[in-house]
Amino acid sequence: MFRIGEFSKLTQVSIRMLRYYDEAGILTPAEVDKWTGHRLYSVEQIPRLNKILYLRDSGLNVSEIALALTLDEQSLLAQLDKKRIEIENAIQAEREKLRKIELAKSEIQGGKGEPRYNISVKSIPAYQVLSLRKVVPNYYSEGDLWEELSAFTGAQKIEITGNTFSIYHDTEFRETDVDIELCAPVKKMGTAKDPFCFRMTEPVPYMACTMVYGDFANIKGAYLAFAEWLQKNSEYKMSNPMRQIVHRGPWNESNPEKYLIELQIPLKQT
Repeated sequence: MFRIGEFSKLTQVSIRMLRYYDEAGILTPAEVDKWTGHRLYSVEQIPRLNKILYLRDSGLNVSEIALALTLDEQSLLAQLDKKRIEIENAIQAEREKLRKIELAKSEIQGGKGEPRYNISVKSIPAYQVLSLRKVVPNYYSEGDLWEELSAFTGAQKIEITGNTFSIYHDTEFRETDVDIELCAPVKKMGTAKDPFCFRMTEPVPYMACTMVYGDFANIKGAYLAFAEWLQKNSEYKMSNPMRQIVHRGPWNESNPEKYLIELQIPLKQT
């Protein structure tokens, strides 16, 4: 048996943390000397302590560690996968904050160097498409939908005949539970297999369109251009649903400065 100071030195874990783990009930001493009250630890407890440490270093809090220590291997792996996704989402959120800081700096400096957006109105025909429509946690989840659609078209050997595009069915901007439909133009209709279906998209007689060059952060400026254009062209009102075509994006262009996105807002005449 080792006294707490000795165990601390051998495991390279501070006495403060060992006492904390004892209070939390995840690593209690093997014995407590009834005469001195000293905490005594055994060598057999070191593997459990090491497990606590790697779970802590993986981002789990004490309550999550307590649960993890009771799980079998498969359940523990599932919990770690859940924590990984949680951390990835947190990183994405922090990256979005950094992007917004740069946007704020740009606005403070008077929008110097901001790109210009040319708005044009065109007629969009109906398209025969393979469709995947889901309500997803947020707009960042669209990438997961594209991976799902790509895997399906590859497995089913479905030939895509034109530019794929996204349709955003919500009538307002949403922070969560976003209704997104991915559309891939195809030569012929196939057999539907949930959640995929084949359908004809609706034609749009008047669609306001603009091209966005560069990083996705530039999309904000494009929507401002739409707002200014709509105010000047009062014979039109914006309608729904909006569309987006990523001609060049993360999957076919490594340099964000060379991304090319087309935004489309349906119009109705007043």
